[in-house]
Order: sequence, then C-alpha cells, then structure tokens
Amino acid sequence: MSLIAKSTGGADFKNPPNGNHLARCFRITDYGSQTSKYGSQRKILITWELHGEDDDGNPLSMDDGKPYAVSSYYTLSLSNGATLRLMLEQWRNKAFTVDELAGFDVKNLLGQFCMVSVANDKGVDGKEYCNVKAVSPVPAAIKKVGLPDGYNQTVLFSLDDFDRKIYDSLSQKTRDRIASSPEYKKLFGNSLVNMKDDDPSDQDIPF
Repeated sequence: MSLIAKSTGGADFKNPPNGNHLARCFRITDYGSQTSKYGSQRKILITWELHGEDDDGNPLSMDDGKPYAVSSYYTLSLSNGATLRLMLEQWRNKAFTVDELAGFDVKNLLGQFCMVSVANDKGVDGKEYCNVKAVSPVPAAIKKVGLPDGYNQTVLFSLDDFDRKIYDSLSQKTRDRIASSPEYKKLFGNSLVNMKDDDPSDQDIPF
C-alpha cells in the first residue's frame, strides 16, 4: 500500500502541554481531494503519538494512560513552497533530491520519530485546540539514550488502495469527509461504505 506525494511545480480530549516533545508518526489518513478557497487539493492528516515527560516530570499521557496524539493536515504536494515539503525537509534536516520529488511515498513516515512543537490555541468557537507548530529531527543526545517503543500500531489509509477495515475504524466525521471526495465517489459513487456509529549524512535521514 502506498500514498505518493509529488512535486507538480464527538469526544472531549485532554490536550498535551505546550512545548517541544518527542513524537512518533503512527497514522496517515488520506482524505482525498477537498475543496477550499484555494481550490480542490488532495489532503492528508498526519498523526503523531507523544513520548517523554512534561515540565513537572509527569509522563506525557492522558488519564487512561495512553500517550497524547496530535495531528496536522497537509496538502499532498511536494511543490515549491508546499507546507508538506517544508515540514518534511525540516524533519529530515535535508532537502529532497530531484528523484525524491518525482514521487515520495509518505508511508515512509510511519514509525519514524521526530520532535513536534505544539501549542494550544483558542479557536473562533472558544474551544482550545492543539496545533502542530513545527517538526524537527530528534537531537543526537536523545538518540544516544535510546528511543522508546512505539505505543500505537502504524496505520496508513489510502484511497488509492482502499481498505474497508481501516475505513470502518475511522470516526464517522472522518468517513463522511472522505466520502465527499471525488476519489471516494469514483470508487463507490455517492453511497457510504459503512455507517456504523462513531465510537489521532544520508544514513541519518529517517525516510
């Protein structure tokens, strides 16, 4: 299963504390082409689990013991100035080669560690949302100590290789948004696949 980026010229969640945290990418969700003021663009959601401790020495985990998860939307593009390209080049600490820009599989991000800077900002609805502000490489000192084991299973959902089991595991809101995309409609028309009830040097380049 692949998801290729190319250069083309209802629950309440406890937010993690602000700051720069060790993180591991464990899920990538393909939303298909979504329409905004910038037109129709293929969108993906990248989700990381956070590791380590807060400023008070407490584990970065929610009340149920699971690690915090943070996510950020990106347009699936590696064109000049594309946010995904800028983020990945900061994460890699290296620019993409011409060959890589011809087709980079974002599946390579799964299981990879980085540092994620997050901030809790208040939205127009008055609620507080956790936003990913920056992504950077893991410092050598942390690597030397050793990276922790991942908590969540890595998952890629791609409309280019539709997996119903993964689709069914997504929230109803996410499934509805995916179902609005032309890529989904090309596969299934206007029908919804599932309406179940809703229950986040080169050797050093990680991908």
